[in-house]
Amino acid sequence: MKAGTQAQATIEVDASPTVLYDLVSDVRRMGEWSPECRRAEWLGGAIGPAVGAEFKGRNSHGVARWSTKSRVVTADPGAEFAFVTGHLGRDMTRWSYRFDTLASGTHVTESFEMLRDLPWYFRLGDRLLMGVKDRKGDLETNMRETLRRLKGASEDRRRMS
Repeated sequence: MKAGTQAQATIEVDASPTVLYDLVSDVRRMGEWSPECRRAEWLGGAIGPAVGAEFKGRNSHGVARWSTKSRVVTADPGAEFAFVTGHLGRDMTRWSYRFDTLASGTHVTESFEMLRDLPWYFRLGDRLLMGVKDRKGDLETNMRETLRRLKGASEDRRRMS
């Protein structure tokens, strides 16, 4: 993927923007929603979402296993949670979750934007280790699944309260 490549997925959820923000911004729970991220942990003494806080995500897809170091760039409770992932000390991808209030709940949008061209060895790994020919399409599918799982968890939580 080239710098500037973007994609997004959206879903309507019967939960408040604040509840959804709290779920998504607790990166330790990302493994519950994401088909690719298995778990994440705050780094450097961070205990929650704040601009500049860093976390490490552990991911898998096919036989590929890797970790990413991410930095929170937006932490606006009930509105947006965003972070950048890096590679070799440079920002690579910006990920965002936006929460817009609806009369019946919240419109949630997950998106990404490539900030730099994906290195050739990542593209090779996508094909050989993950079996993915269209990484953008694969990420779009993953975002839809992430949002579907988030919806299920947040609406189940609401029914249980």
